Amino acid sequence: MMAIKRILQGLASASALFAVATSVAAAQTSGCAETEFSSKNAEFYLRAETELLANDNPAGALLALNQLRALDLNCYELNAALRLGAAIKIQSGDYAGAARDLETALDRGFVAEADKATTYINIAQIYLTLDDLPKAAGFYERWLSAGGTPTRDQKWQLAVLYQKLDRNRDSLTWAEQVLRADGTNAKREVYDFLIYLYDATGQLAKKAELLELLLAKNPTERRLWDAISGDYFQADEERKAFEVQKAMYLAGLLTTEQELMRIVNFYNRFNAPYQAARILEKEINQGRVERTYQRLELLANLYQVSREYERAIPVIEQAAEISTNGAMYERLGRSYSELQEWAKAEAALLNALEKGGLENASLAWVLIGQSRYERSDRSGAREAFRTASSRAGRGWIDFMAAEDATERALARFEISSRLQDARAEKTRCDKLSVFGDEGLPEACLDIRDRIQSFEEELIAFDARVG
Repeated sequence: MMAIKRILQGLASASALFAVATSVAAAQTSGCAETEFSSKNAEFYLRAETELLANDNPAGALLALNQLRALDLNCYELNAALRLGAAIKIQSGDYAGAARDLETALDRGFVAEADKATTYINIAQIYLTLDDLPKAAGFYERWLSAGGTPTRDQKWQLAVLYQKLDRNRDSLTWAEQVLRADGTNAKREVYDFLIYLYDATGQLAKKAELLELLLAKNPTERRLWDAISGDYFQADEERKAFEVQKAMYLAGLLTTEQELMRIVNFYNRFNAPYQAARILEKEINQGRVERTYQRLELLANLYQVSREYERAIPVIEQAAEISTNGAMYERLGRSYSELQEWAKAEAALLNALEKGGLENASLAWVLIGQSRYERSDRSGAREAFRTASSRAGRGWIDFMAAEDATERALARFEISSRLQDARAEKTRCDKLSVFGDEGLPEACLDIRDRIQSFEEELIAFDARVG
């Protein structure tokens, strides 16, 4: 906006320097039968022209011209008087009077077709100086319709004029031509003006394209990066906004904690939690992001979502140390459980219970019980599950009881199987004994002792397990 204000201020203060034909030879008109001055009238005209051009005396020139205009003039003489009057009034600073004289010459048909385009542009620039922008635009348009070919500077005037009249699309037509004419030498004010117009007309894609051209020339200008990113946000193209923000981060343009957290959140939002975690950890270590409980918790979350459990654990430990309750220690215990580091899991969970503030202490005791179970501390596991006093704890107790029952059943089955096998063997030995004891296998000699031993073992086992 500041650039546009400067442009408009420049327009408002522009001087009306333009050529107005004043010679008798230039007074050829259309629709006028007369083609020359009478001798008497020519004397006054030449006196007025001499005062203006030779003596630089616009007041004297106006006096002589008024004397001329008081006479009876033909159309040729009146046209010349009007044109000379316009030149005198411009020199005197009476731009409104100059415009009236030139418009009168047009309205009365005194201006030849070949001179109309020049007259239109002269009037347009007078009104531009007077800041009468609607009339200036009107005569510019008549000039263009009459075949006027604007220079680069006139195109710029038209662009600024239409913008000030809130005709932004018309302004854009001329501003784009100025940029094409300037090429690589275009000044910053041209870029800024076009960026404003693209924004005002909702042409965000063209605006972004232009901003990127500027960015190529000024790669470290933060304002351009922010503008491009902001336009993508506004257009709900968050992925493109993310790519711009990522480039800004890699270029070292993001420095505040808020900016750095924005890029972290972008990576996470676009399903790149590991990259988000790496950036966050780096910035925390460098001190550009504060090492708070909330930041460490987020970092741990990002690593765990990325299934980088081992990287998450040191972060969780740091968060647990500065936490006001045991929740993070509980989380640390669960993390160790996922890694099957059962002793560390139990230690962390006991710390969590000691620090307090857990939403579900029963769950912590269940996990402690599980860690003991996995280390074959069945007695300690049952104690933890009973302390949990929860459905999950009771489920574990029932499961362990079922395991014990199965183990007992298997042990008894093994003893019973050995006893059955021994009895079957005795039956075979008894059949062989009819041939005499001398031919019996060696195993038959102690079969009765073995059967008795198995029977006693089975009785003792049943007595032991109740």
